[in-house]
Amino acid sequence: MRNIIFDYARLLRLPGLGGLSIAPVFGAISVGVYDIKTLLLVFLIGAFSAIYGFVLNDYADVEVDKLSKDLTNRPLVKGTISKNIALLICAICVIGAFTIIFVFFYKNQPSFYLGVLIILLTAALGSIYDLFGKKFVGSDFLVALSEALLVLFGAFIVLENGTINIITWIIFILTFNQLLYMNAVVGGLKDVDHDYLKGVKNIALTSGVKVTKDKTLFVPLSFKVFGLSIRVFSAIILFFPLLFYNVHYEIWQILLLVFFVLGVLLLSVRFLSLKKFDRSRIRKLIMSQALLRYSLVPLMLIPFIGLISTIILMVFPFIWYVTFTPLIGEKLFQPVA
Repeated sequence: MRNIIFDYARLLRLPGLGGLSIAPVFGAISVGVYDIKTLLLVFLIGAFSAIYGFVLNDYADVEVDKLSKDLTNRPLVKGTISKNIALLICAICVIGAFTIIFVFFYKNQPSFYLGVLIILLTAALGSIYDLFGKKFVGSDFLVALSEALLVLFGAFIVLENGTINIITWIIFILTFNQLLYMNAVVGGLKDVDHDYLKGVKNIALTSGVKVTKDKTLFVPLSFKVFGLSIRVFSAIILFFPLLFYNVHYEIWQILLLVFFVLGVLLLSVRFLSLKKFDRSRIRKLIMSQALLRYSLVPLMLIPFIGLISTIILMVFPFIWYVTFTPLIGEKLFQPVA
């Protein structure tokens, strides 16, 4: 019984949901909504969306995943959870998300209908990526846009009047860049040892990323430039409120933001400079980047939401991860395969 619980938690990516479900929360905060109940509800919608995407992706990729020795512990790969159950979970996520939307957020206003339209588009783009993404190069842009649209959803669904603002769009771009980096760069490099066996078409393989029989990892310059360009662009966008928005940052706030940005850039350089395909080290670098990356948007928002709220948003994904990882039999700071 314990093992099957672990497998369901692994399938749902439970330890990572604290960070992966927060995009609509940032959207709501960006338009001035700080009510805890409202933020928890949009977080729950974000969680349903994240679970839907991950489970559907595992469902679609199960045959590819069977080709990798490192992925044999995935529930669908080893058969402890059936593909039909995976589809049922996806259906429950869709029903759960739209139930919350119509029960708690319904209002006969354009912002509500726009929010519904956006989350439908989010689901459509995510589904196309999950089901067909490995068949054409550049599909990572679809899943990145899908996640970024959740920021706009979170903003529009809570709006009573007015419209979204520059901060909403900045968070939208940052979210898009993060997901593009995680899928095209991190995912492409992490799975390069087996993706080619099933004829997967992605940016990493197309640009020439490969692993030799002795586990030597070759990452061409073009792929490194692609990955670092995403990170550098995000770093520049993070300072837009400071440069172009009428808001005051304390010196220590700027220095702290600079420190975290440099940390993410340094870890990204180390990740893209790997010479050996060591999945354990790759996962550790992925987790290190993620933990720092989750802090950047809250730090950018300090003048808007205050220090206490910033700290809560920064530590929430970390606390969530530390709390739930041991409960599913995983080691801390070891991303789920």
